[in-house]
Amino acid sequence: MNDFIKSTAEFIQAADDFIWGLPMLVLLLGVGIFLTVNLKLLQVFHLPNAIKLLFTPHKEHHSKKGDVTSFAALCTALAATIGTGNIVGVATAVGIGGPGALFWMFVAAFFGMATKYAECLLAVKFREQDSRGHFVGGPMFYIRNGIGSSHPKTAKILAVMFAVFGIVAGCMGIGTYTQINSVVEAANQLSFDRLYVTIIITILTIIITYGGLRTISKTAQKVVPFMGIIYIITCVLVILLNLEKIPESLYLIISSAFAPTQAIGGFAGATIMMAMQKGVARGIFSNEAGLGSAPIAAASAKTNSPVEQGLISMTGTFIDTIIICMLTGLTLVITGAWTSDKTGVAMTTLAFQGALGNEIGLYVVNICLILFAFTTIIGWNFYAERCVIFLFGVKGIRPFKILYILLVASYILIVLFVDMNNVAENTAINAIWTIADIANGLMAFPNLVALFMLRKVIFEETRKFFSGKKGCSELQN
Repeated sequence: MNDFIKSTAEFIQAADDFIWGLPMLVLLLGVGIFLTVNLKLLQVFHLPNAIKLLFTPHKEHHSKKGDVTSFAALCTALAATIGTGNIVGVATAVGIGGPGALFWMFVAAFFGMATKYAECLLAVKFREQDSRGHFVGGPMFYIRNGIGSSHPKTAKILAVMFAVFGIVAGCMGIGTYTQINSVVEAANQLSFDRLYVTIIITILTIIITYGGLRTISKTAQKVVPFMGIIYIITCVLVILLNLEKIPESLYLIISSAFAPTQAIGGFAGATIMMAMQKGVARGIFSNEAGLGSAPIAAASAKTNSPVEQGLISMTGTFIDTIIICMLTGLTLVITGAWTSDKTGVAMTTLAFQGALGNEIGLYVVNICLILFAFTTIIGWNFYAERCVIFLFGVKGIRPFKILYILLVASYILIVLFVDMNNVAENTAINAIWTIADIANGLMAFPNLVALFMLRKVIFEETRKFFSGKKGCSELQN
């Protein structure tokens, strides 16, 4: 049995290496760089405007089209993006790719901000209303409505590809098993039984997801700011307690991005390509820029301006990766935890414990991880559901919800299987994360192609908005 699992894991890893190889890295960074140049460093010069829009209350929301406020839409997107990638994913990237992975994670996030702006702009411009009167959108809709008139066959293929891969990612990748695994393992670190925790997570998932978008967004609005602020404060505290090590750590991160990292302690060593691949892949896993997931939430926002929503959504990548992931990574390097034989959440816990003490470090990391991962579960339920609506209409919602809940509950079988067969747990966990990476990569391809094909729409809407002219806010159906 273990031989079968080992060979399967090797096959999955080979598929991941192919999908996240040089072509995908070039495509992701290439589109981000292309958009950054043509939008004239919008993520730098208009970030203050974006943050101002984020925290400016709009009393006229009732007169705008949409289902939830722009802030609620962003919180829903952040609920899905601020997850295990910020704690486990960063530790995994550094554990395999070395400190240099953090540099490439930052680079991917910087250019990813332009990508996130562009895809969320398109989501609002080309969104539709379903048969219930709810606003739906995302890559599958802006592919069909934006590209369909000039390239109908290409649009149909790309839109269906994205919707199918989005469902796979939600059900088998980033939305379920990786998050549940992290919740269960974090709870286990706090001495809770893994089986009971999985049952509780399943029950909570049923309650929140059956409440629909408004319940999900209300939950996100309450939990996301709280968990983000607590985690950021704790990371900053760890860094302040190791201030003298900051220059050395920053030098190590930058130098390791352009030179092989030698083996040290529990770290096996890494090539430049490993650092780049893990940094970009885990960065995209965390902030989802280019994947096309955040536009699905953005399409529900109460706004008449695609550009304004694009700017607000862009802050999601800034918050998720440039702030939270970078703080996690710096704590790992500055405390030396990256050279230990620990992996994933255990590595991050070690970094916090070294600075804050065993009890405080253990509880802060694992409680934050539980909150991060659970909000991602409910956020990706929403994303995948919208993909189902695109393919099958609203009649597909109920069967999908049942399937999603069954998949969440099925993690019980994984827990029992690993325990009963003495399977090397790291092998099983790594396979789960690799499958999630594969699903993400498959989603990114049709979305990035669509962004390039719709580049003129992005640039024209942006030009009209910043020149004071009112662009066409939404597709007239």
